[in-house]
Amino acid sequence: MDSSEDIKRLLGEIRDVQREHLAEYQRVAQQALDLQTRAVARQEQFSRIYKGALVAGTVLVVAVLAMIMYVLRLL
Repeated sequence: MDSSEDIKRLLGEIRDVQREHLAEYQRVAQQALDLQTRAVARQEQFSRIYKGALVAGTVLVVAVLAMIMYVLRLL
């Protein structure tokens, strides 16, 4: 009978460790998902900034070219 109590205790410990592992896995998986969500949001933000800078740069280049052409016509 002592052997069956040891087996029950050992199985209970194994079950508890597996529960702890599952809880840790769920925590890490949730953390990874949160980080991924933040990374996607940051990527979208940088994309908007990049597009704005690209438009502003294009307008600036066109304005400079127009000014150069205007000055060349005056000469």
